[in-house]
Amino acid sequence: MRLTIVGSGDAFGSGGRFNTCFLLQGSGGTLAVDFGATSLVALKRLGLSTNDIDAVVLSHLHGDHFGGLPFLLLDGQFAARRDKPLAIAGPVGTAERLRQAMEILFPGSSGNAWRFPVVVEDRPCRKAFSLCGLRIESIEVIHPSGAPATALRIGDGERVFAYSGDTTWTDALVDVAAGADLFMCECYKPGAAPANHLGFATIEENRPRLSARRIMLTHMSDDVLDRLAEIEAKGYEIARDGLMVDM
Repeated sequence: MRLTIVGSGDAFGSGGRFNTCFLLQGSGGTLAVDFGATSLVALKRLGLSTNDIDAVVLSHLHGDHFGGLPFLLLDGQFAARRDKPLAIAGPVGTAERLRQAMEILFPGSSGNAWRFPVVVEDRPCRKAFSLCGLRIESIEVIHPSGAPATALRIGDGERVFAYSGDTTWTDALVDVAAGADLFMCECYKPGAAPANHLGFATIEENRPRLSARRIMLTHMSDDVLDRLAEIEAKGYEIARDGLMVDM
């Protein structure tokens, strides 16, 4: 399973990084994990085509994690001339939130007669489903977003990619990271966990409980980016826009 980091930034573009978007190559196609507001620009900067994305799974419904979907859909309709299906799955509330976002950003667009099949599904937590030949399970975490916020476990039968989503510390992360080949963990601040997010000191304190083979940090503020050498010296990997990782 190959991971391409399209965007690894926080909501504020700290360090000039794009909003969250990870691509996973499965046996049945390419899955985008989150698609933040800047993800279409980030994809094109990397020379990647939106037509290569077969499905999108969302961790939660904040703009820096799902706000690029209206642009992805309209790019397929008018620029990329997409003709293959696109599946979108997210926590309960996704379909209605996406409709609202389409109407706010491009009034009338939610009623488009799409030139390609679009399926948007609300997926309850802890009920596994498949996209792109990958098994996906969402686990609820703590991050107010008007709908359940989730962490994700995504596997191809041999490897497992785990992702914290945005959350403050919760013991659910122990289950999320368990045995994963790579655990992508948000690290918004260098100290203890701030409200609704994770801090490096909290991650380090709980590291013995996180049994993933590798831990990679993402969604970092400028305060964290200023300390990357110190963090890497402790054995953590750092997500960077454009980085490709084989698991």
